[in-house]
Amino acid sequence: MKSQDKGLIYLYCLTNKIQKLSLPVIETKAGSRSLLDGMAGKEAEELVGNARFFYYQGLYAVVSNVSTDEFSEENLKKNLANLEWIKTKAGIHEKAIETVMKNSCVIPFKFGTIFNTEENLKIMLKKHISKFKDNLKYLEGKEEWGVKIYCDIDKLKENLIREDKELLNIDKEINSASPGKAFILKKKKDELVNTSVNKKLNDYGQLIFERLNQHSIQSCINKLLPREVTERKEEMILNSAFLIKKNKVEGFIEAENALKEIFQEMGFFLDFTGPWPPYNFTNVKKA
Repeated sequence: MKSQDKGLIYLYCLTNKIQKLSLPVIETKAGSRSLLDGMAGKEAEELVGNARFFYYQGLYAVVSNVSTDEFSEENLKKNLANLEWIKTKAGIHEKAIETVMKNSCVIPFKFGTIFNTEENLKIMLKKHISKFKDNLKYLEGKEEWGVKIYCDIDKLKENLIREDKELLNIDKEINSASPGKAFILKKKKDELVNTSVNKKLNDYGQLIFERLNQHSIQSCINKLLPREVTERKEEMILNSAFLIKKNKVEGFIEAENALKEIFQEMGFFLDFTGPWPPYNFTNVKKA
């Protein structure tokens, strides 16, 4: 009799606690635990589709079986060019992680982390088990929060021109200068404005980051995203993440709200989100 193809193994995240999830855990001879098969419909929906736990030496990998039609190496590359497919699948990926994260510390894996078999997954877990356990211990009782800073450059320029004495004096000179000299002065003014804008962007971005960082135990600065991605008219000047103890989150939020109020009049906007799975503070890879 031909055996049924179970497809590939999709890895969402790792955790070391599942008792609060109220999910059935079935011991297997192989030392793995299977898990969400046979769950009631509502419970299954909470952990998204056919997700289940795979147990190995104190770690629970949240996994599901996925089709080779979608997730084989070749087909995955094709599907990654389909924005609607990515949006749907990435949503499932994040919901699975966030469901576990409600009651347990997690190590999230990036979208599309695939293993050919459970044995391959087990080999990876065995290879990195000490690092994973250390990561989970470190992340216990902490949350990741994201802060992005955007700037309305035109508004910032207007404020600088209105408040900078040197720029105001140049404007007076331009008004009384000959056409040739006025042209040179305008170029000088533009250079001074651009220099001043860049300085303010760096100074204010660093100031906000440092103020917020006082409430975190670890932080990082990520790559800036273009307007095509953010879909905002303002320019992103800082893309940061903070790892914060749960009992310090309230103070972090208060500091962020205070900074938001101070800098908004200058043309700066703080986008504050969380808690997120701690992608920025795990440094884990598939192999």
